Amino acid sequence: MIAKLTGRIEGIEAGSCIVDVGGVGYLVQASTRTLSALPPGQVASLLIETHVREDAILLYGFFDSAEREWFRLLTTVQGVGAKVALSILSALSPRDLIAAIQAGDRGSLTRASGVGAKLAIRLLTELREKAGAMPSGIGFSPVLPPPAAGVEADALSALVNLGYRRAEAQTALAKAMERLGDAPSIDAVIREGLKELAR
Repeated sequence: MIAKLTGRIEGIEAGSCIVDVGGVGYLVQASTRTLSALPPGQVASLLIETHVREDAILLYGFFDSAEREWFRLLTTVQGVGAKVALSILSALSPRDLIAAIQAGDRGSLTRASGVGAKLAIRLLTELREKAGAMPSGIGFSPVLPPPAAGVEADALSALVNLGYRRAEAQTALAKAMERLGDAPSIDAVIREGLKELAR
């Protein structure tokens, strides 16, 4: 099973994109929210959910783990296939989904293509108790920052040793380096990186 793809975003169309990984183009279906975050022609990463059918292997891509978890949960509801789940995730972010389900807001759910009043009621009924435990934030960025070098590499190593995830720390340090300008000290870089991570 494919769980993640990292490669050049070769093309973005309505509902899907092509990710070139070592010369092999993978067709990945995704929500409009995820597709709008991808940089055409640049290297990016997507979390992947693989569905194997008799006639096809289908890949669904996600900007972050929260969206992927919601996709998995939504497809457990009778009448919600992968296409409708992506439609719901295009209309509502994970945070909005939690709010809509907890508030019993049928109108928000019916904004998604393929969700009528009956299906909205079923979603509200079946997911009400599960929604509170679901993730709501962005914990994954598809755009990969350039590899760290010099002071930045040392600061990255320090932050990873403090328990931060490498990708998360690398993104924070890239922003810190941008703010600090030329030849900052490692202490300043680590301090700014920690401030960025605290946000």
